[in-house]
Amino acid sequence: MNLLYANDRRGEYPPSLYADTRDLLDPFPQLKGEIRADVAVVGGGYTGLSAALHLARSGFDVVLLEAHRVGFGASGRNGGQLGSGQRQEVDWMERQLGRDTARRLWNLAEDAKALTRDLAAQAGVPVHDGVAHACRSADEVAHAHRLAAHLAEHYGYDKVVPLDRDGFRALVPSDAYVGGDLDGGAGHLHPLNLAIGMARLAGDAGARIYEGTHVHTIEHARKASDKTILRCDTGRVICDHVILGGNGYLGDLSTPVARRVMPINNYIVATEPLGDRAAQVLTRNVAVADTKFVVNYWRLSDDGRLIFGGGESVGYRFPRDIRAKVRPHLLSVYPGLKDVALPHGWGGTLAITMNRMPFFARPAPNCLSASGFSGHGVALATLAGRLMADAVAGQAAGFDAMAAVPGSNFPGGAMLRGPMLVAGMSWYALRDRLGF
Repeated sequence: MNLLYANDRRGEYPPSLYADTRDLLDPFPQLKGEIRADVAVVGGGYTGLSAALHLARSGFDVVLLEAHRVGFGASGRNGGQLGSGQRQEVDWMERQLGRDTARRLWNLAEDAKALTRDLAAQAGVPVHDGVAHACRSADEVAHAHRLAAHLAEHYGYDKVVPLDRDGFRALVPSDAYVGGDLDGGAGHLHPLNLAIGMARLAGDAGARIYEGTHVHTIEHARKASDKTILRCDTGRVICDHVILGGNGYLGDLSTPVARRVMPINNYIVATEPLGDRAAQVLTRNVAVADTKFVVNYWRLSDDGRLIFGGGESVGYRFPRDIRAKVRPHLLSVYPGLKDVALPHGWGGTLAITMNRMPFFARPAPNCLSASGFSGHGVALATLAGRLMADAVAGQAAGFDAMAAVPGSNFPGGAMLRGPMLVAGMSWYALRDRLGF
């Protein structure tokens, strides 16, 4: 199944609150004929746009190829949360990789937040501070509070405030949680506007962006001195380097990546404007994510709508009624909103790895790839683009640090990812429902 076209209309932003409130951006042209470039970037999300922007600003002749519109995929549909750290917590990284590596990966993630905030400012996209983490058990609360103290003592990060039941409920008026924390260094934003803003910055820097241009095959260079050829519907690109930034929509363009990165779907709804009732959802303008395996996450829009994501999927087709899929999860947190209309409901495809750490790789000569951000990609995908641009320019230390994180292929590789997805998501959804 080609996920580029399985659930969405060709060349259009999928209907969503973000699409309805996006900044205007004229379409970029479709590639026609043969062109040459120093670097070709596949994918117009945060990863590809950041790579193209930083390469162009460094003087490279860079071409970006997007099958639909820039920001079409997960970059334009996600929960808009600018989280701290990696997808795995620092205590996991210390156990698995050692404290020195954990600190280096933490510092890279802090660079990712700073970079994303800077690009958002350049693009005129507001960033609101604060992401709360909602815990469902006393053990989870204790772990969150230990982690906050550990970050302050060993990483110099003192922006996480532990919250007991009463403190958390004063921030998030829900009986579903027993405590948590508030990370003042994290934040939230309009995700599609960030992608659109990055595209505008990249174009202004000289990057050539082509929309409606689907890369079907890549003939990789056999050795460093050879050229790489990308074949599209209406033309081809001959280049020295290629960057793969397609994430969950990469398809079969790279078998080594497909073995390690699995697409999954997630779903979001947005309510009607809540008016005074917004204070029954959040008492401050922060975002929230809970500790379920199939995470619930939410925030308020600038006009007071609840944007709420949640709900598992055991296949790649979106459900016919996304609102019905997400509503039970929303009501499990805020049962008092059962009468609130849901005018918006949309789905999207992200990508995960076995260990939930992003997969950075050189899958072929003169080819770089970063994907599998596992729901933590607003900052890390943006950083990934810059790290790959740096690597093309000969400064690969950051890319190599991320690429050195060990990981595993999915059992059965790319061929059996689908059946494994069905089994795995069903199992973890059951655990969530039972409260494990």
